[in-house]
Amino acid sequence: MNNFNNNNNEDNRSHEYSVYPESNKFTSENPSEKNKNTAKRTAKAIGLLVCAIAISVGSISGYRYFENNNFTASTDQSSVSESADTTGTAPSGDTDAVLQNTDSDSSDSAAASSKSLIELASRKDALTVPEIVNKVMPSVVGISSTFEYQYQMGFGQSQTQTGTATGTGIIMSSDGYIITNAHVIYDEDYGLSKSVSVMLVDETEYEATVVGYDTDSDIAVLKIQADNLTAAEFGNSDDLEVGELVIAIGNPLGFELFGSVTSGIVSALNRDITINEKEMTLIQTDAAINSGNSGGPLVNSYGQVIGINSAKMSSNYGTSSVEGLGFAIPITDAKTIIDDLIQYGYVKGRPQIGITGENITESMASYYQVPVGVYVRFMDSEGAAAKAGIQVGDIIVAIQDEPVTTTDELNKVKANYKAGDTVKLTVSRNNQTIDINVVLQEKTADNAIAGNNSQPENNSSDSN
Repeated sequence: MNNFNNNNNEDNRSHEYSVYPESNKFTSENPSEKNKNTAKRTAKAIGLLVCAIAISVGSISGYRYFENNNFTASTDQSSVSESADTTGTAPSGDTDAVLQNTDSDSSDSAAASSKSLIELASRKDALTVPEIVNKVMPSVVGISSTFEYQYQMGFGQSQTQTGTATGTGIIMSSDGYIITNAHVIYDEDYGLSKSVSVMLVDETEYEATVVGYDTDSDIAVLKIQADNLTAAEFGNSDDLEVGELVIAIGNPLGFELFGSVTSGIVSALNRDITINEKEMTLIQTDAAINSGNSGGPLVNSYGQVIGINSAKMSSNYGTSSVEGLGFAIPITDAKTIIDDLIQYGYVKGRPQIGITGENITESMASYYQVPVGVYVRFMDSEGAAAKAGIQVGDIIVAIQDEPVTTTDELNKVKANYKAGDTVKLTVSRNNQTIDINVVLQEKTADNAIAGNNSQPENNSSDSN
């Protein structure tokens, strides 16, 4: 059996997509232990890749353009008062009045330009931005998740670390159902949070139950015991157009900035990107989406939720930076997933092999003298792979005779099949290539594998 770690992974990427709640450091007397993403619920900048705090200012703002023009008494007569001489020369002593009228007209023109920029990005009969905010804000909540991890200190001793992560949620029903991102309440290293609390806009707090979550779509549903809540109105994300005004509401950097509002436009639709080895089709926007905004609403100019804020692209290199690249899950795509999570606790029909895999990159393959592929790091003992004879340490190099080098490629092919179908996996084991037929099982809340909850040293693993 091969034994791998990420220390020899020399692959570089120019950028990556960060999905993040705002998180506090895991407490431990061992300072070298890996920490949960850092934050103190204060408006303080944190690390670039995990928190991606570089604020992308996506607000559509008017501009004043008169500073480069020369407004004098000889300014175009159309802006001069009717009391001016018909020859175009200002009456004695009236020069100040001419300048005042000119500047006033210019200010009005600039204000009209500012208004038109928002109107151009808004739909017909749209609400004003304050009206949109007043409509949606009562449906926005703050979410705080507490995680625990047992740190092995050696000699049979262990220490419990705890940490919190904060995000945003959307009230979807008056009786307490709330939508958020799965990564707000679930971490690949630390597993499902031990407890979740929800804070309403009036600062009332409730303990929440996790109804269901789906890491493939990054969607989770929570439930609190409350009535008469203000549910958000949901729109149709299929009706969106590039260039349309959108507003993001969330809690960047924690609850001290609860209900922060940013605005921008729809930069692109149906944008296919890969986040944590999972391909997603998302709405791209230049509205600022920062740490703690995860799970919050992206709203159209009617005050309807058309997306769930999820990710932002960040640069990996030196002083280079990327601004105005935020992403949201289209609400129309999310609705069927949300319905399944409420009814079943998982998404029906999703096929699963029953392993957690790690990518073997070219540099790792060269170092260990093994083929590029998907290393089987963990396995469900009752899962499809185990029943078919797959072993921990195998390297999957093909599925249905189609070569695969990453878990993303493996998932793409797997997604073409349904639970109960049989697929052929080609694996490398002890320098031999073996074909194994696997009957895909349905991925449920009970049998889903998503990372290792006991050894948080690898972020590249993925469930399959």
